[in-house]
Amino acid sequence: MASSICSIHTFSPCSVRDPRFRGPESRFTHANFAIGSCINPNCSVTTLRCRFGFGFDLRRLNLRVDRRRIRSVVVAGGPMFFPENPVVGDAFAMVFSGCFALSILRVYEETARRGIFDQKLNRKLVHTTIGLAFMLCWPLFSSGYQGAVMAALIPGVNIVKVLLIGLGIWKDEATVKSMSRDGDYRELIKGPLYYASTIALSSLIYWRTSPIAIAAICNLCAGDGMADIIGRRFGTKKIPYNKDKSFAGSIAMAAAGFIVSVGYMHYFSMFGYFEVSWQMIFGFLVVSVASALVESHPISTTFDDNLMVPLTSLLVGTLVF
Repeated sequence: MASSICSIHTFSPCSVRDPRFRGPESRFTHANFAIGSCINPNCSVTTLRCRFGFGFDLRRLNLRVDRRRIRSVVVAGGPMFFPENPVVGDAFAMVFSGCFALSILRVYEETARRGIFDQKLNRKLVHTTIGLAFMLCWPLFSSGYQGAVMAALIPGVNIVKVLLIGLGIWKDEATVKSMSRDGDYRELIKGPLYYASTIALSSLIYWRTSPIAIAAICNLCAGDGMADIIGRRFGTKKIPYNKDKSFAGSIAMAAAGFIVSVGYMHYFSMFGYFEVSWQMIFGFLVVSVASALVESHPISTTFDDNLMVPLTSLLVGTLVF
């Protein structure tokens, strides 16, 4: 009986054995499990204390399992808020994440209205921070499809907003100034729409257990954002096949995309969503370099960086992860 109740699910770094594919009956929560305080650092044997509502008390169960895998079982199941009620917990996480992202966006709308930053710099600051800030909130949601869908609703709302503004149905000058290159509201149905769609689809399809989602969002936000900021300031040496791009901007894009991807890899590994490995780090490097090369090509100018960079990240990420 104990073996059926206390079965351990082995997580791989990016496998279909994702905790979000497990039903609620197999989810481990902090209410039932707690890691024992006495752990031998020189041994893989960890003491797991289990308490069940019907009075069964398994005081000392020695499991020869890697400590990080046990940690992933304990942490990666339900939402961070109200773990005993996933619907309420995910709803609370959605409201919190939406308000967090909206507050950052409002700050940049105010800086654009007051002219604190140049319009192009203000736009790129929005581009760099919003997606990364939203990804910080992913651990607040549950690991199931419900958590992925409710997280994707936040950029989904933004998709509707930029469509309404870009089509001229809704007037919002502050948003236009903070997101467009030249103050034209019709620009929002291109770059900003691709941007929000990438974040929504990464949340819905790949979610937080996939390095592909991390690579796509980090190269789009940090990589492409820093390419423009650094390229405008230090980009005197132009790339021979595209005079609109510079070596400084492309190098900054590859470096920023890679460094931030590795940072988020370590961030999500703290919650047990996957394990850190050199293979994954090398994969992030390959994806970032490939994205920077595509961004420097004239095709990205034709079809928009916000479309080509995530497409490259998703395609190359599928091959290397």
